Amino acid sequence: MLRCFAFIAALMLASFTAFQACADRRVALVIGNSEYREIPALKNPDKDAEDVSNTFRLAGFDVFVAKDLTRIQFEKQFRNYLAAADGADLAIVYYSGHGFQIGGENFLIPVDASLKNAADIEVQAIKLDDVLQQLRTKSKIQVIILDACRNNPFPRKDYWLRDQLIVAGNTGLAQVKSSLNTLIAFATEPGAVAYDGNGDLSPFSSAFSRRALAPNQEIRSVMAAVRRDVVQATAGKQVPWENSSLIDEVVLMRRANRPALPPVLEKVVPSGVGPVSLDLPEPVDVDGGAVTVSIDRQPSLGHLILDGKPVAAGEPIAGKDLPRLRMDVPKGVGAQEEVDMLAYSTRDNWGGESQGILVFRVKNGEGAEGKQVIASLESEQKQQAVERGIHIAGAAEAIENREVHVPVGVGPVPLQLDFPTADPAVTLKLAGYPATGTLSLPDRTLSPDSSLMADEVDHLRYEPQVGAVQPLIVGFEIRADNTSSKPATMKLSPSVDPCDREAGEPLDLQGVVPGLLPNEISSNAVDVCRAAVKAYPDVPRFHYQLGRALLAVGKVDEAKKAIQDAADKGHVRALFEMGYIAASGIGAAVDPKQANGFYAKASDKGDPYGMTAWGRALFNGLGVERDTRKGLDLLLKAAAMGHTYSMNELASIFTEGRGDVPADYDRAVAFLKAGVERQDMYSMNLLGRSYLSGRGVEKNPKQAQALFQKAMDLGQPYAPGSLGRMYRDGVGVTQNFDEATRLFELASARGDYSGAYDRAAIEMQKGDKADQALVVRYLAFSIGLDLRNELPSARTTLAQFSAKPKTAALKQLRSELKSKIPAGGSVDDQLVKTARAVWEQDNPRRDLF
Repeated sequence: MLRCFAFIAALMLASFTAFQACADRRVALVIGNSEYREIPALKNPDKDAEDVSNTFRLAGFDVFVAKDLTRIQFEKQFRNYLAAADGADLAIVYYSGHGFQIGGENFLIPVDASLKNAADIEVQAIKLDDVLQQLRTKSKIQVIILDACRNNPFPRKDYWLRDQLIVAGNTGLAQVKSSLNTLIAFATEPGAVAYDGNGDLSPFSSAFSRRALAPNQEIRSVMAAVRRDVVQATAGKQVPWENSSLIDEVVLMRRANRPALPPVLEKVVPSGVGPVSLDLPEPVDVDGGAVTVSIDRQPSLGHLILDGKPVAAGEPIAGKDLPRLRMDVPKGVGAQEEVDMLAYSTRDNWGGESQGILVFRVKNGEGAEGKQVIASLESEQKQQAVERGIHIAGAAEAIENREVHVPVGVGPVPLQLDFPTADPAVTLKLAGYPATGTLSLPDRTLSPDSSLMADEVDHLRYEPQVGAVQPLIVGFEIRADNTSSKPATMKLSPSVDPCDREAGEPLDLQGVVPGLLPNEISSNAVDVCRAAVKAYPDVPRFHYQLGRALLAVGKVDEAKKAIQDAADKGHVRALFEMGYIAASGIGAAVDPKQANGFYAKASDKGDPYGMTAWGRALFNGLGVERDTRKGLDLLLKAAAMGHTYSMNELASIFTEGRGDVPADYDRAVAFLKAGVERQDMYSMNLLGRSYLSGRGVEKNPKQAQALFQKAMDLGQPYAPGSLGRMYRDGVGVTQNFDEATRLFELASARGDYSGAYDRAAIEMQKGDKADQALVVRYLAFSIGLDLRNELPSARTTLAQFSAKPKTAALKQLRSELKSKIPAGGSVDDQLVKTARAVWEQDNPRRDLF
C-alpha cells in the first residue's frame, strides 16, 4: 500500500509544469563621475553609482563599478568590462556624470578633461557611439543608461570631429540610433537638461534603483515606471526617454525560481497520542524571499494543527512555520497499519510555486505496542536532531577557512567544496557575497540574497571579475529547519594564469592582463602557454598567446598553427595577427590583399589593432581602394580605445596634411601627448621630433633629448637614430660624431632603415678615408629594412659604388649567415637579400616592435 501511495505521489509531482532555468551571463559597468578637476563637481554621481551598482548586484549581475575616472582609467576599466562581456547575454553600461553633444555626437566626460583646445575632445572625452559599437560586437543584448544630460560647462565651443571643426551644443544629449536588440535610456529627453535633485541621489537614479528591483518586470515597463516617478519628482521639468530596438525581453530582477523542497517524504504517525510533529522541512526560496504554504490535500486519517489551532485546506501558512505543523490522529485509527498522504503547495513573492508530498503510515499508539512505536519515534527524532547538528558542524568545517584559487578568464570555475551532506533540511544562506565576480549554479546566477540547498553546494561555481586580483571573502549561514545556525566563511583568491603573465597582449579585448610587447615575452612563455592550452583547450586566448610565444622564439610554423587555432575558436586578435604575418612576410611571401582581409575582419569585430591596420590601409590606399573618411574614422575609434599606434598614425596624418585632411600641428601634438601619457615609446620619439622642429609646440631640444632617451631605453627602434642626429648635427647637445655613429649602429640593429642610411652617410663624410665596404654594408641594410621603399636614394647611392667594396661587403655578410641563401640576381640584389637575412637571423623574433 505504501508503495502505491509513493507511486501516486511521484505521478502528481511529475504532472506539475517543469521550470527551466539557466545561468545567463549578465554584466554591468556602472560609472559615477563627480570630482571634476577643471569644472565644478557634481554632487550626485558618486552616490548614484554606489546605489545603482548595488541594484545590479542584487539582480545577479557581474558588476564593474568605477568612480571619478580619468580618460586613461576609463580605457582600462572599459577593456576589462569588454573582456567580461565577451559572449554575454546582456551587457549594460550605466553612466552618471557630465555629458553633452557636439554635432549630433554624444560625449561622456572623464574627470580630468580640460577641453581647452580644438583637438582635445578626441583625446580627452568618450564618444558614446564608440561605447555602443564595442558592446554590439560582444553581447547579445545591449543596454546603455545615461544620467548625463547636462549643460556643457566648458568655455570652448568648437572642436575637431573627424575632418571638420564642429560647434558644441549647449544642452543635453542627442538622440541615438540603436541597432537591433539595443535599448538606450536617457535621464531626460534629447536636448534637455537633467536635474541633480535635492537628495543624495539624482531623481533618475533614485527612481531607477527602486523600480529595477521589481521582480520579473521587463525593462521597458521598468523605464515607464521610472519616467512616471521622475516626472512627478521634478514637477514635469524632466522627462526620461529611451530608444529601444529590443526583440528579446530583458528582465533585470529575475525571480522565477520555485521554492526548494525535498522529494516525496515518508513518516510514521502514531494514533491516539495527541498532536505529533510531522517534521516537514522549511521550504527555502533560493532567491531570498518569503514563502507561504497552503494545504492542497488534507489527510483523511487525522487533523492538521499549528500552534494548537486546526489548519484548513487552502489556509495560508508562513513557510517558516511549516516545521511546527503537527497531526492529530484519533484513537482506534491504525489498529491495522494504514497509509495516508498530505499534499501542500509553496509559493514565493515572485510567483514561483512548487509542491510537496508527505506519505505517512498510521500505527496504533495505544497499549504496549504503541508505547514501543512512540519510543522508537522519539529515539529517531533525537537521533535525527543529533545527525543534523553533526551535518551543520561538518558543513561549516568543510567551508570554514577554506581558500580556493580561481583562475581568471576561463569561465565559471567549480569550487569543489566536497560538502559532507545532502540532507534536504540543510540549507546555506549567502551572508557575505564576494565584492566582485559572480557565484552561480549551473541553472542560475546567485545574488547576495540567495540560498542553496545542501545537494547544490557541490555544484557551486565562481567566476572572478577580469582585472580583480585581491582575495575575496564569502560568508554562509548554515542551518537545518529550526535548529540554530552556524556561520562559515571561505576565501576566494583570483589568480592569473602564467601564460597570461608571460604572453598576454596589450589592448586584447579578450585578454585579462595589461599585456606585454613582443620584445618583453620571455623564453619561458612557450612552456607555460602549452600547459595552459592543455588545461583549458577551449579557451582561445591561450592558443593565441602560445602563438605569440612561439613567434618570439622563431618557431614560425608552430606559431601560425596556434594562431589559426585561436582564430578558429573565436579569438579576434588572432585574426589581426594572421594579417600581420601576411603583411610582414613572416615564413611566407608578403601578401597585402590577404593581410587586409584579416585586418577588416578583426576591425569589424572591434579589435583596436585591426581597426588601426585596416584604417591605415584604407586611408592611404595600401592594397585597397582608398577611402580616407572611413580610414580616418577607424583610426579615431582605435585611438579612442587607447591604441597608441593609431594615435601615432593620426599624428602623422595631421602633421603632413594627407588626403582631404588639412595639416594641423596642434592636433598632431595632442595625439602624441596622449600616446606619451600611455607610455608609448613611438609617441615619445615622434613628440621629441616635434620639440626639435617646433611644430605644434615651442622648440625645446632638451625636452626632445629626454624623450628620445626614454624611448631608446624602452627599446624603440627609431629613437637611437633621432638622438644620433642631434649628436651628429650638434642640436641641443655638443656635436659628437663617435656618439652619433654608435647610435646609428644601434638603430640599424633594431631595424631602422633611416638609421642604417645615416650610418653609411656619416662614414662617407670621411671622404678618401671612408671604409667603402662598411658604407655598402649599411646601405644594403637600409634597403633591406625599407619594406615600403620610403628611402629610394639608398639604392641609388649603392649603385654608385664599384664592385670591389660590394664584393667585400657581400663576403662579410655571407660569413655571418648560419645558413646559405640563393645567390641569384645582381650583386646589389644579393647584398640586399643577404643583409636582410643577417638582420632576421640576429632578430629571430621578427620586428619586435
